[in-house]
Amino acid sequence: MNLSFELSIEVSEQYDFSKESLNRIEQNTWVKNQWPLVYFIQNDSIKLAYVGESTNASSRIKNHLANPERCKLDKISIIGSDKFNKSATLDIESNLIQYITAEGTYKLQNGNYGLINHRYYQQDLYKNLFKEVWNKLIERKIVTKSLTEIENSELFKYSPYKSLNEDQYNSVLEILEGLTLKKSNRVFISGSAGTGKTILATYLMKLLTTDVEAIQQDEFNDDELREINYIKEFRNKYPNAKIGLVVAMTSLRESLENVFRKIPGLKASMVINPSDTFSSEKYDLLIVDEAHRLRQYKNIGWRGAFKKNNQKLNLDDTGTELDWILANSKNQIFFYDSAQSVKPSDVDSSNFNTLLNEKNTLKLELKSQMRVKGGNNYIQFVDDLLNVKRTIQSKYKEESYDLVLFESFKDLYTELSKKEEDYHLCRLVAGYSWEWQSDPKKKNPTPDAIDIEIEGLQFQWNQTDKDWINNPKDINNPLHEIGCIHTVQGYDLNYTGVIFGKEINYNPATNKIEIDSNNYFDKYGRIGVNEEELKNYIVNIYKTIMYRGIKGTFIYAYNKELREYLQNHIETFKKEIPFRILRFEEAKPYVNSIPLVDISAAAGNFSDLQQHSELTWIEPPFNISVKRGYFICKVIGESMNKKIPNGSYCLFKQDEGGTRNGRIVLVESTNIHDSEFGSGYTVKEYHSKWNNSNEERKHESIVLKPLSTDPDYSEIVLSEDELNNFRVVGIFEKVIE
Repeated sequence: MNLSFELSIEVSEQYDFSKESLNRIEQNTWVKNQWPLVYFIQNDSIKLAYVGESTNASSRIKNHLANPERCKLDKISIIGSDKFNKSATLDIESNLIQYITAEGTYKLQNGNYGLINHRYYQQDLYKNLFKEVWNKLIERKIVTKSLTEIENSELFKYSPYKSLNEDQYNSVLEILEGLTLKKSNRVFISGSAGTGKTILATYLMKLLTTDVEAIQQDEFNDDELREINYIKEFRNKYPNAKIGLVVAMTSLRESLENVFRKIPGLKASMVINPSDTFSSEKYDLLIVDEAHRLRQYKNIGWRGAFKKNNQKLNLDDTGTELDWILANSKNQIFFYDSAQSVKPSDVDSSNFNTLLNEKNTLKLELKSQMRVKGGNNYIQFVDDLLNVKRTIQSKYKEESYDLVLFESFKDLYTELSKKEEDYHLCRLVAGYSWEWQSDPKKKNPTPDAIDIEIEGLQFQWNQTDKDWINNPKDINNPLHEIGCIHTVQGYDLNYTGVIFGKEINYNPATNKIEIDSNNYFDKYGRIGVNEEELKNYIVNIYKTIMYRGIKGTFIYAYNKELREYLQNHIETFKKEIPFRILRFEEAKPYVNSIPLVDISAAAGNFSDLQQHSELTWIEPPFNISVKRGYFICKVIGESMNKKIPNGSYCLFKQDEGGTRNGRIVLVESTNIHDSEFGSGYTVKEYHSKWNNSNEERKHESIVLKPLSTDPDYSEIVLSEDELNNFRVVGIFEKVIE
């Protein structure tokens, strides 16, 4: 029997939260029997609440009633179950704190100390129980938003009430110990993308601004008591501590400001840019998120202001934002990942290495993957893939992660649109391979300009550089725009559609990734750097955007050689066949079926389309009639993508002569070498030129034109001498949807 069906919960009526109601509350079954339970105290008029858990609820509630802050609340609900144990109630309490905070109906009085993911027996079953708890709260109209809706919100993703994993929580204790007891005034926390650096930064901001003096400590474990004592030590050392969260990236900074506005005890003004560190008095502590994106005096558009800040500290042009932070604060916590440095303006890693090598620097590392469901194996796979270091021959396969390569961009767009409909928070992201024609900040803006066109689909770059992930121009169809590294770094997505642009390719002869700087349009990203340095930045960009997707990453590569390299390592999307293949005994040629012919293996199959046993026969879709001479082929490649998307199944009709000018045709010739089709075959638009001299009408030449959005495809021109073995096999009728 599946135990998950036996789990059930009860949410009590709302009791008055007062001394007069204590007797009535104590008659509740779970309170009376001193069973592990969770409780929710609230005041609807001021939208304030508190979440707690206890094995002795009666005693805990009495303590709350003696707390002046808690007495601002006036109703209490008891949440109980006969399957609850101490670990389960701690877990449910932690989840309720996270979700209620992000849901937004109530502001919580809870601190965020001690929030850690508790591992315990049958934990997965209790996750289902939490969903039931939440549904009951929705039924009681205590909350209104679904769990999925909350999980996609920026407040949930960056909430300081997020439960930490063991890796993160141990780091918190070491950081607090270093700042208070060991006199380590500088802490470096390294970790790759998705290890929860930003979460830890916001957690610390809330933690260090929390008043812990009035906390009831009767049911805290040793680590929680240790954490609270460290906070007391810090607050004794720095009364009224001046603390700031430094974020160099505009978009992420604005998102965190929005989060801090909604959290009791935090303010948007606590989230600052490096220039804001200059103030009348030093900061007691600066926490620096995404420290690898701090800037130096190089390739920036605001050199005058940067220079003035350096001069305030008597620094020359070698001064950096890192220097400002060190000069303007007594203590620093840096969250750093050198592999996410993506521009020449980023402070050089040697500056950080100097600090890391100092004796009093406390060095910590986050290793657990918190974002990507593919875990650390996926992170390592991407690094090996883009640095061409992968030695394993098999393709990446992970049941929990959806990594797919697409030969057709239209297919990627279609599939990503489905994911956006199902999960929301899915976005297209590309490298800087297209100019930003629609830039709203241009001197003479052209707001309707098309920036990117692939396979006939047209897009603009992100129309805002602030919080684009959550606020694209068209919120109802966010896939109308394509984001860049600066709008997604530091953010989580459910699915990411990654477009490898024209600036990055693979050379099979050298087995190396290569960069074409002529197709790289981030002007501040390429000035003053050599090809190898630019390659490192561009590879870091693609690695970083491939790390954004929680559930999956869809990939399209503009350049064929890179696409073929990726195909060796990533499963290729297989489009659903838009028809039914008939069994041998079912097929009645040209009565209920027409043949499916593989161009790449045709080798004469077009000569006789009657041979039942040697052909695959399909039942055509309802909108296609069965006619003798009809056949279906799969057309591969981008050379005809204006009319025929890559990978499409197409209906052709055997050629019966007559004019073909301007028609799309499938042709065969020994003089054609089209890598997208089988040897000797191609699909192109037909044009002929006649020679009418000597009273004999002959073809002078035949021109086969590509119809592609890619200008690199050329016409195939066959002269009179090359037409001996040329024939039109079929006339294109339609793409089968």
